[in-house]
Amino acid sequence: MRLIQNTDDLSAYLASDEVIDHEHPLVRRTAAEIARGVTGSYAYARAAFEFVRDTVPHSADSGDPRVTWRASDVLERRTGICYAKAHALAALLRAEGIPTALCYQRLLHDDGGGHVVHGLVAVRFDGAWHRQDPRGNKPGVDARFSLDGERLAFPVDPQSSEVDYPVLYAEPHPAVLDALRAAPDRPHLWKTLPTAL
Repeated sequence: MRLIQNTDDLSAYLASDEVIDHEHPLVRRTAAEIARGVTGSYAYARAAFEFVRDTVPHSADSGDPRVTWRASDVLERRTGICYAKAHALAALLRAEGIPTALCYQRLLHDDGGGHVVHGLVAVRFDGAWHRQDPRGNKPGVDARFSLDGERLAFPVDPQSSEVDYPVLYAEPHPAVLDALRAAPDRPHLWKTLPTAL
């Protein structure tokens, strides 16, 4: 699949904003701690991915009712759904100068009732974008950081009308952000997740 930037300005994929707030002290501190243990941007990207994947539980897996959406809040509260975890990883990567985009899939909802948009990131190395899914592993899910072929949590099934959206966003998609901001808790969010972009 050919990935398409929603802006030609590569600096947009390094920007800090209200959601991907990589200038926040907690994000900077966390990035510095991760960077201390590795050498080089590839090793840092992999370590940041594994940090978010493994130390920030997906709130549906853990049963946590809190809804987070700002990267610094995800890192502070150590919880979030796929979108929130993608925001946290994007902030940690951008904090170290690694261009990072937000991207999405349309998958069957895990409750069997229709489709839902799933969030992940893409990192830019050696002039190419590579999608990564920090959702968090569990039985049946084994996402890994990889620049040599995707190791996502959920490969799409076109026969089930699942879709890999090719657009790489510099900022969260409005449908995603609106759902996160409007939800008082995760059970409510689960009923109001976007079904398509």
